[in-house]
Amino acid sequence: MAASLGPAGVGGAGPSGFAFDSGLEIKTRSVEQTLLPLVSQITTLINHKDNTKKSDKTLQAIQRVGQAVNLAVGRFVKVGEAIANENWDLKEEINIACIEAKQAGETIAALTDISSLNHPESDGQITIFTDKTGVIKAARLLLSSVTKVLLLADRVVIKQIITSRNKVLATMERLEKVNSFQEFVQIFSQFGNEMVEFAHLTGDRQNDLKDEKKKAKMAAARAVLEKCTMMLLTASKTCLRHPNCESAHKNKEGVFDRMKVALDKVIEIVTDCKPSGETDISSVSIFTGIKEFKMNIEALRENLYFQSKENLSVTLEVILERTEDFTDSAYTSHEHRERILELSTQARLELQQLLSVWIQSQNNKTKSIAEELELTVLKISHSLNELKKELHRTATQLAADLLKSHADHVVLKALKLTGVEGNLEGLAEYACKLSEQKEQLVEVCRLLRHISGTEPLEITCVHAEETFQVTGQQIISAAETLTLHPSSKIAKENLDVFCEAWESQIGDMSTLLREINDVFEGRRGEKYGYLSLPKPMNNANPKSLKSDKPDSEEQAKIAKLGLKLGLLTSDANCEIKKWEDQENEIVRNGRNMSSMAYSLYLFTRGEGPLRTSQDLIHQLEVFAEEGLKLASSVQVFSKQLKDDDKLMLLLEINKLIPFCHQLQTVTKTPLQNQVFLKVKGRVGYSGRHVRNFHTIRFASSPFFFRVLLPPDGQFTSIFHALIARLIYHL
Repeated sequence: MAASLGPAGVGGAGPSGFAFDSGLEIKTRSVEQTLLPLVSQITTLINHKDNTKKSDKTLQAIQRVGQAVNLAVGRFVKVGEAIANENWDLKEEINIACIEAKQAGETIAALTDISSLNHPESDGQITIFTDKTGVIKAARLLLSSVTKVLLLADRVVIKQIITSRNKVLATMERLEKVNSFQEFVQIFSQFGNEMVEFAHLTGDRQNDLKDEKKKAKMAAARAVLEKCTMMLLTASKTCLRHPNCESAHKNKEGVFDRMKVALDKVIEIVTDCKPSGETDISSVSIFTGIKEFKMNIEALRENLYFQSKENLSVTLEVILERTEDFTDSAYTSHEHRERILELSTQARLELQQLLSVWIQSQNNKTKSIAEELELTVLKISHSLNELKKELHRTATQLAADLLKSHADHVVLKALKLTGVEGNLEGLAEYACKLSEQKEQLVEVCRLLRHISGTEPLEITCVHAEETFQVTGQQIISAAETLTLHPSSKIAKENLDVFCEAWESQIGDMSTLLREINDVFEGRRGEKYGYLSLPKPMNNANPKSLKSDKPDSEEQAKIAKLGLKLGLLTSDANCEIKKWEDQENEIVRNGRNMSSMAYSLYLFTRGEGPLRTSQDLIHQLEVFAEEGLKLASSVQVFSKQLKDDDKLMLLLEINKLIPFCHQLQTVTKTPLQNQVFLKVKGRVGYSGRHVRNFHTIRFASSPFFFRVLLPPDGQFTSIFHALIARLIYHL
């Protein structure tokens, strides 16, 4: 679907009726977030009234916005040209889009150059007041060309991932053919570096994707590659040590094959090239089927001819046929099986009743028939909800019981023991038991997929099913190799690695079960990560973000910014107290932001309620959300003001919104892996020596405060200016 960008933000249209549709699909959050500030500034220009009074204040404000747009486009074009120079295959397309953007920016600057409009000699000058259509046309061209540049830059990221994958694949092919330990060590070292690069690129891409289904697929593929890297090392070493061992070769081939499939899957996701014949996982989900069926029957309230009764009957039968995965399972209890069958029969009967009333309502549209139709819709919806609950109870209880019974990993321990003892009979016995466990886990994953509730969780269930299926067989082949060579340290190490992968997947399944329960109970929240647009030119050194102790200059900057934050908070509080209605929504938003800002100030002093870097991140997330709420409330309030005052207030709002979005983006960037805990004024840091708490707190916060308070303290200054202007208008 093509992205629609309106001046009120990405994906909408503003009050003036201006709307933008580039015809280009925006698939990543980085492109969307980069467009937001530009869309916000253009909003200010487009949404002014044609009869706006031409006071000096209004003219200056409009001219500032026009100049700001043009300057921003100029900087953007330079970045685009730099990307073009680094990517010759896209250079012509990027340069054309940059030229269009530059021309549109200059047009907007010219149309808003109205500083002399009130002077006599300005008669006949074409401006935003005389050529509103021209401004809208320039705005559309600008947003369209900027979007093109961003999407072309996004293709650079895709190209980087493909290039990285090709390097990994080429090195893997060399590793498959290697015949000596020395050569293997050299090539594997190169392979490790290439895998690290690929992991960084795909991790950024995963977090940047807007489509949650694609994110889940990417996460599954990356998990395979991450776990298989160590398996590849030990399986290859085992083959080199025991070149004539068939089970060792089988073990190694399984790892290489799985990694190649995962690499292909990553490329399918980033290029959006779906293989022919691939089925949609959601088509086999019972919960998805029930959701769609309920939507269809509820649509009958508005349209009695929405679809045929045959379609409804077939749809329900497909859903109930899928419940046979539960009733036919050897692991489903008799009570659960009987209850599922009972609810299925009830749903069929109630559908027949619904169809009967539906036919009557088509021929006789009386109030009593309409009420009866409503009742039958409610009854079958209730029955299907009860069926969902029963299926959920069945699957989650089976999963919980199975995880509990396998928590001690008795079979894995036995396989390791039989291996070092060279006990072939014991190997056969415990390999059979592991196969039984594998089948149980695979069966439960299939049932969980039916009741997972979201497409991303369905994909995670499929990934878990595949992992148990493949890893179970690989453990058996690794155990066989060790049993045939019981004194081999490499074979023992190899079995340990595959067993650890199995145990890790058991742990992942526990997490998956919790997430499925959260979705079912309505507790799930979405989290997004960092963004992946290419960053040519002079970027900040990422190492500077990871240093665990800032230098004295950095500490001084943070202390200064923190103090400024505290002072501005006090000023904002004074302004807020002037408002007569202290329960007003704007006052509540402002008071909340002021309180949070003060907590952030205390954090820079090593004081206050924020104890860890995670506390800080969470506080900043909430701070940004409150800022957007405040902006929304003020936009509503601005409708009560005169044109000049309204424009000035909206200017302040349009400064605040981009900073809120920027802060939201930064808080979702994984800058620090460590959490700093306060213990009696001191902290321990990753097992290293204890440092002063105040100093460590600085270590986790500089980057956030650089966003919260840029060099001129814009964010909180804007907040203070906004509150002051609101008071002025009252």
